[in-house]
Amino acid sequence: MLGLKLPTDPRWVNIIEENINEILTDHAYCEMKAASYAMSLIMKYPNNSEIVDQMTELSREEMTHFQMVHKLIKERGLKLGKEKKDFYVHDLMKFIKRGGSEEMVLVDRLLIAAMIEARSCERFLTLSENIKDKELSKFYYDLMASEARHYTLFLKLAKKYGVGVDVDSRWKEFLAEEARIIAGYGNDKAVHG
Repeated sequence: MLGLKLPTDPRWVNIIEENINEILTDHAYCEMKAASYAMSLIMKYPNNSEIVDQMTELSREEMTHFQMVHKLIKERGLKLGKEKKDFYVHDLMKFIKRGGSEEMVLVDRLLIAAMIEARSCERFLTLSENIKDKELSKFYYDLMASEARHYTLFLKLAKKYGVGVDVDSRWKEFLAEEARIIAGYGNDKAVHG
């Protein structure tokens, strides 16, 4: 369904299990950044009512997820901690085409979000299937469905508003680039690390 070219090695979960506070902190900030990105799309496309409506709802949902992760952190007697740079997202952002038509720029912005949501979905599934902590297994399984919904929303919007852009071809380019990038990750205590 997701089309990702390179699956996460399940051994990545071993790193996560040894660093629960770090992964939960990273995850919380990922949710906050996703909400912020949705809001930035509203600011860039205020005249597009559908994008405004969809991104308003999405930002609310992402902040609800942030609250859920933060609650879990507190229940475990842990602290949120400081944000760390998400190098995976940073590397992906380099692939966005600068300039070009307004439609192309919008498509790339939507596809980058779809890609991040797709990888998060895949990582949450990997966690849910391989982590020994039953509470976290259920937590990540439940969140996986949201990530899949977000992924499909961004793809749908890209196809709808990518007038004159070959969205399917561009998505294939994103998938190939993401596989190249993610091959260098999988050894860090982060959602995308």
